[in-house]
Amino acid sequence: MAAPLDLDQLKTFIAIAETGSFTRAADRVFKTQSAVSMQMRRLEERIGQPIFIKDGRINRLSDDGEKLLNYARKMLKLNDETINAFAEEQLEGSIRFGTADDYADRFMPTIIAQFTETHPNIELNIICEPSPSLHTKILNNELDVALVTHENATYQSELVRTEPLYWVTSLNHMVHEEEVIPLAIGRDNCCWRKIALDALDKRDRQHRVLVASYSATVVAAAVLAGLAVAPLPECALQYGMRILTEADGYPQLGMTHIGLIKRPGAPVSLMQALCDHITASLDNITPNGPQGHLAAQSPSMLMPDDLIEVSSSSNITW
Repeated sequence: MAAPLDLDQLKTFIAIAETGSFTRAADRVFKTQSAVSMQMRRLEERIGQPIFIKDGRINRLSDDGEKLLNYARKMLKLNDETINAFAEEQLEGSIRFGTADDYADRFMPTIIAQFTETHPNIELNIICEPSPSLHTKILNNELDVALVTHENATYQSELVRTEPLYWVTSLNHMVHEEEVIPLAIGRDNCCWRKIALDALDKRDRQHRVLVASYSATVVAAAVLAGLAVAPLPECALQYGMRILTEADGYPQLGMTHIGLIKRPGAPVSLMQALCDHITASLDNITPNGPQGHLAAQSPSMLMPDDLIEVSSSSNITW
């Protein structure tokens, strides 16, 4: 039996057609342009036919793309009608959710926007703290669900995503070539800190901690300012960052894992609805694995064409 189409991918596809722009569509569905591009590639793979075809410097919807657009609108309409038909049975209540700061900027816009759309009667109470603190709050009955860095040695979590951990530097500075490497890393109980320091020690690379913070924003700021090198997961990469490789003299850091911790005794239906939504959302966000030497979301990762035409009267600009 053929696998069903992904409604989230279809929603993005419709947004592209209705806004006339990948950029505006990305804003509408709370995703990055690279995530939108990947969703369209996955949708093409699922359909088994190209939904865009190139015509000089312009891309336009293929005949199959036009056909898909018609079906996609019908499917989303039927989905909305089905949900509304059971509106009286929608889940209600509140749930306490925590996420590591490292994942908030990248994952939360999609998770929050779509969850509140499909579960308007559930109140989300959200905090951002380091993974160990979130685990403690779960144990102390202060949280119901937490999205954390998966670390079996300290606590158990349900694995929901795997990403590479990279060394990154500023695209516009050469701080990574200093003899004693200045680092921006997490505090003492950060697992990425230990992985990074151990990797450098094994290579006998001299280093010093310039910035230590639980805040992913602070670590990223130190990198972008050209002050330090940092170990960051794929989801934390930004414009202006460059991935460092063995060719630059930096050892590979391996993979990092993201997991969910659930509090025993939490409202089962609310907790499961949120966890299922998070798992589905993460599956649609930027692919795992190396994407070249520039950080994620760089133009080289996006579809290269400047203009996409949906029909003779509707253009989609990149």
